[in-house]
Amino acid sequence: MAERVRIRAEIGLMLYDNCQSAMVYGITDLFSIASQLATDRGGLPLRVSHWALGDNGGFSRLFDTHPDQAGSPEILIVPGRLTGPAGAEEAAPYARWLLDRHAQGATLASNCGGAFLLAATGLLAGRPATTHWLFADQFRERFPDVRMEPDKMVIEDGDIITAGGLMAWTDLGMRIVDRLLGPTVMIETGKFLLVDPSGREQRHYSSFAPRLTHGDGAILKVQHWLQGRAEKTVSVPEMANTAGLEERTFLRRFKAATGLKPVEYVQNLRVGKARELLEFTRRSVEQIAWAVGYEDATAFRRIFHRILGLSPGEYRSRFSSKTELQVAA
Repeated sequence: MAERVRIRAEIGLMLYDNCQSAMVYGITDLFSIASQLATDRGGLPLRVSHWALGDNGGFSRLFDTHPDQAGSPEILIVPGRLTGPAGAEEAAPYARWLLDRHAQGATLASNCGGAFLLAATGLLAGRPATTHWLFADQFRERFPDVRMEPDKMVIEDGDIITAGGLMAWTDLGMRIVDRLLGPTVMIETGKFLLVDPSGREQRHYSSFAPRLTHGDGAILKVQHWLQGRAEKTVSVPEMANTAGLEERTFLRRFKAATGLKPVEYVQNLRVGKARELLEFTRRSVEQIAWAVGYEDATAFRRIFHRILGLSPGEYRSRFSSKTELQVAA
């Protein structure tokens, strides 16, 4: 009888309706490549399996790179999906299985909207997590006890790992390879796939999407007013006057409705406009700072870096378009 191939660890992917197939097959390939690189160096490969919920309420493997092996996943990953996060009723049977696997010692991971299924276990309470930046507010409403940090691409918190956007599975996969097979194999895997192994952040890619469905008409009026004049000098008393509110009341209601202080909100609007100018024009950083409302280019650079995690020059280097947009001065 042939000797069973020894493995380093089993990684399972939990499948569910409409989960992102590109992520499922892409990360399976990533682990396959990392396994080959590890064995070429005399190390052990990874076992990758796909799990699905059956009609009998149990979970079983649909795919297994090492079907002759016993055991269960040491890391279990929940993909996201293109149609949006799962609701509470849909999540329930998956959450029960995840809880059971976690109780047996498995590390749990998620990508994109898969964090909603992971959070349904209750295991994320009081802990940091990330998801696609577009789903962050929805996540906070459903799971207010989780420390949602949508700026992060990956948050590795011991036995829980969460990754952000749809393509953050590459970052998640590289973290897991680093954890199981070491940094050398992780770097070689990145080179083979042309994936940057250094840390990325979602805020480099996400656009500012202000909350507009909060139901506070006075604050919404100010938001619409700011949209057309954020590059001009605006003060809190002017905003409060536009809202028809006493200043202290305005500040409290603005933060409650938008999640930001008025000054932070204006800064995000201005940085959003600056991003467009950096991407589609050849204006200097100083000219762009002036165009979006900053007389001091140094202050603009500092605020831009705080919000996006990149300097204006770094942002332009990564995201500039070859086509120049004609923007009115």
